Amino acid sequence: AGTPGLFEPIHGSAPDLAGQNKANPLACILSAAMMMRMAFGEEEIASDIENAVKKTLEKGLRTSDITFVGEGNNTKLVGTKEITAEVIANL
Repeated sequence: AGTPGLFEPIHGSAPDLAGQNKANPLACILSAAMMMRMAFGEEEIASDIENAVKKTLEKGLRTSDITFVGEGNNTKLVGTKEITAEVIANL
């Protein structure tokens, strides 16, 4: 409290993927959760954001950069817009 903070995904904004519906927005979304918790003391909002991301991944949605060993048949490759919409729906 009382000091500024910077909340950004370590990979940056992926400008090389701009407009291609390929960038993974989850780190950016989770950075917002970190900001809510650490800068504003909004634990409930931060948890809600994190849980929405978790639910999205549990449904099997993945951007092309996310792979897991042993993926089941429920894995669905989606773009930036689709995975963001699902996170919002899970909020």
